[in-house]
This record gives sequence, structure tokens and C-alpha cells, in this order.
Amino acid sequence: MMRRSNPFDEFEDLFERMSKQFEGMNRQFEESRPTWNTTGISVDVADEDDEFVVTADMPGFEKEDIDLSLSGRTLTLSGSREMARDDDTSEYIRRERRSESVSRSIRLPEEVSEDETHATYSNGVLTVHLPKRTVGEEDDSHRIDLD
Repeated sequence: MMRRSNPFDEFEDLFERMSKQFEGMNRQFEESRPTWNTTGISVDVADEDDEFVVTADMPGFEKEDIDLSLSGRTLTLSGSREMARDDDTSEYIRRERRSESVSRSIRLPEEVSEDETHATYSNGVLTVHLPKRTVGEEDDSHRIDLD
């Protein structure tokens, strides 16, 4: 007597084969991609009259893993984290958490006062306050006399 298979079993087998193919493609992609992701930080930049406020989503990073730098009118945000490998002998069915590095540079529309800049990080959200430079502040420019 021939045993009839459940049609849902056939679908399940099909999805399992497709899943394995996609995992193989994903593994190839992951091995070939650069380790420095330049688009991994979503930001909002607000003009608040006397300052710019940059809000960036950086979930999963510790405060110590985040670097901020300001060079002229360019603010650079970057973060790097290593995922702990608790037990390398474990056999994973799926492993998507991995080490990650992200970076984002933002060109501000005006000069800012570097000394008054400050930032906070809470619940995966980085907020950077960049007070605008006032007219009376010293800048790096110099006057060129005409002959």
C-alpha cells in the first residue's frame, strides 16, 4: 500500500530547501562585504535657532563604544562593537548577531562652537548639541589685503 504524503509536508520541504539556499547566499554575501558599514546610522539634524541638534539611532552600542569628532563643519559619529563568543563549541541553527562597525559623517550648514558642544546617549539614541558660532567668536580666517 502506498502512503500518501501530506501536501503541507511538501511545502515544508520546499521552504526548508529555499531557506538553506538563501542562507548559503547570505553567507557568501557576508564574507564578501566590507567590515566598515558607512550607512548604518540613521540621523536627524534639526536647526534649533541657536544650535544644531543631531539625533542618531545607535541601538546595541555601549557608551564606551561610540566616538564623536568634529572637524570644521563636519561631525563624525562612529561605533564599534564585538559580539562575545561565549561557547564556540555550540552548534547554532541561526547566528545573525556579529561584530559591527558603523560610521557616519554629517556636514553642518554653519560653523559651530566646538567648546560648547555636548552629547548624551540613552536607550540606544545619541543626541549631540552643537551651538552655532556667533559673529563675535574668533575664527581661523584672516584678511587678505589687496595691492
